[in-house]
Amino acid sequence: MAQTAFRVGFVLFPDLTQLDLTGPYEVMTRMPGAAVDLIWKSTGPVRSEKGLTIEATTTFDTCGHLDMLCVPGGPGVGPLMEDEETLAFLRRAAASVRYLTSVCTGALVLGAAGLLTGKRATTHWMSHDLLSQFGAIPVTERVVVDGAVITGGGVTAGIDFALRIVAEVAGEAVAREVQLAIEYDPLPPFDSGSPRVADETLVARMRERSSARQRSRADIARRAAARLAETR
Repeated sequence: MAQTAFRVGFVLFPDLTQLDLTGPYEVMTRMPGAAVDLIWKSTGPVRSEKGLTIEATTTFDTCGHLDMLCVPGGPGVGPLMEDEETLAFLRRAAASVRYLTSVCTGALVLGAAGLLTGKRATTHWMSHDLLSQFGAIPVTERVVVDGAVITGGGVTAGIDFALRIVAEVAGEAVAREVQLAIEYDPLPPFDSGSPRVADETLVARMRERSSARQRSRADIARRAAARLAETR
């Protein structure tokens, strides 16, 4: 009897950060038996934050059952937190997936859908304080596992959580093969990849540069959290 594929779906949306998606996508597509789709409201090209166009392969209505669902982050999460069609899809899919996951600010979309209530979770460090509005328990870790919910921190953390899933589904030996195949052996030239270790002046400058976007995101999160509360 043929083995059933492990079906993975990544939500694709305008203005996402492409590495949030393509990092774990690269890992999951290398797992034996995985069938990976990119899901949006319609099939066809979707423009990412920096202009890279990615093709949606299936839709909310046609994707079928998923074993793993992942929501990436990026500037486009603002509109997504208030997009009822997307939120309804996430709720439907979450009812039967084995793994409900996010990368970076994709966690805020899971939160807006009511899927992080009482769950330990993480997100990009600039938006970490918004998680609690959705009833989540913010945790300052690169990858946070709470039952079926797995959230990754900013951008590159998607590679880490995807390797953990491969290890759980296909075995550690397979996960190690995938890691070696993509030569995931990070040795950054600077020790500034987290606010815990970066220079305080650099962190402050980054916060100031992103202050307008973060204020807007916080306003959207408050509205989304208020609407969520009204439905309970």
